[in-house]
Amino acid sequence: MATPQSQPATAVQVTRTFAAPRERVFRAWTDAKELALWFAPSTEYTTIVTELDLRVGGKYKLEMHHKAGNVHTINGTYRMIKPPEKLVYTWRWQHDTAGPDSVVSIEFRDLGGSTEVCLTHEHLPTAEAREKHSHGWNGCLEQLQNYLA
Repeated sequence: MATPQSQPATAVQVTRTFAAPRERVFRAWTDAKELALWFAPSTEYTTIVTELDLRVGGKYKLEMHHKAGNVHTINGTYRMIKPPEKLVYTWRWQHDTAGPDSVVSIEFRDLGGSTEVCLTHEHLPTAEAREKHSHGWNGCLEQLQNYLA
């Protein structure tokens, strides 16, 4: 049965505009030092980028450390890198070994001094996972907004 939303039950799409040039926003996503400064759903996390091999077929690995002690590890492989326009990479939580990887696509649209980011996270395993990732991505983009300000 189809859902009334325009996106599938297992995909998240978030669009946000940042008051920064496209090259600057793209670098925040692709430079390990910069990514570690903002990539988390809230300020209750500290992110460590343990691997970032920015090339097609290259791997990345991030650890998000919650102040309560939980560590959430994500890893994947870059499928497309088109500076400063687009990134596509696989996404897998380290603890989740079943099923296929989900896929994150990020488009960076130049608006002349500001940048629209359109993020799509597809092939999530369930509608519940979609809701959790939607919350997480919105939090991450809020952190990016604060970082770029």
